[in-house]
Amino acid sequence: MVLVAYTVGGSFSTQIGIIFHEFTHNLCAATTLQNRWVGNFANIPLLVPLAQSFRRYHLEHHTYQGVYGYDPDLPLEWEIKLIGNDPVKKFFWLIIYGVMYIGRGLAQQKQLSRWELYNWAWSIACDVAIYKFCGLRGVLYLVVSVLLGFGLHPGAAHFIQEHYTFRDGQETYSYYGSGNYFWLNIGYHNEHHDFPLVPWTKLPEIKRLAPEYYDDLAYHTSWCAVLYMFVTSSLLAPQSRVVRTLDAHRYARKNLKVPSIEEAKQLESAKDEFVARLKLAADMSMEKARARSIAKAQQ
Repeated sequence: MVLVAYTVGGSFSTQIGIIFHEFTHNLCAATTLQNRWVGNFANIPLLVPLAQSFRRYHLEHHTYQGVYGYDPDLPLEWEIKLIGNDPVKKFFWLIIYGVMYIGRGLAQQKQLSRWELYNWAWSIACDVAIYKFCGLRGVLYLVVSVLLGFGLHPGAAHFIQEHYTFRDGQETYSYYGSGNYFWLNIGYHNEHHDFPLVPWTKLPEIKRLAPEYYDDLAYHTSWCAVLYMFVTSSLLAPQSRVVRTLDAHRYARKNLKVPSIEEAKQLESAKDEFVARLKLAADMSMEKARARSIAKAQQ
């Protein structure tokens, strides 16, 4: 049962988590109300009322990405101190990552919203029905499926892939591998953050239409490799995140200037001219070096 819970139940549990992600951005149905109920129905096999809380906190992640105390995706300070960079601790931390993800939301100590209360009532009623029709073994199967699925499982590796810094200076990473076929293109994370209202079916099209914005970014091709690198590499740990203060976040948003089309063309032209000058300077330096070498050889 545990083997099936990991391979089958865990895989579908993480897929349900991705459905949560889609309904959060109102991409599963025509109206917000319909999307809310898509989340509630998808929540049934997970037993714990997660759908509406995920919606609330995930939207805050988009608004306050990397802002400590506001982005619920960031590990808490005590997590960082406890885990450090110990491979064994990192391994077990990944096993309970789903529990830690819930704990970060609870740590913000926010009052439950109306829809979160609806989610609680709905989940309790559904849990009672599952116990009545499936018995204790059925409930235990779902519990194990959720715990294993959101732990050390390839379907949950996107939690590490998305924002843990595998390359200095890059804050968000995409995954381009076969797992996207089953897990609804959740790997296209740079594309999603750029266009959060584009549904999962269209995210690969964004990369195809704008390769100049994505092809030069670091990306992953294996979720298993992501998990392995995170555990074994001394350069990766819970603290491997880009973190900013709220003041820095507000200053950047206030002073962000989006260039017009004409300004963008001028910038592109200036960049091409600068690159051409650099190439010319490099060619001239090579010619001078070659001339010096010939002169020394003749002497």
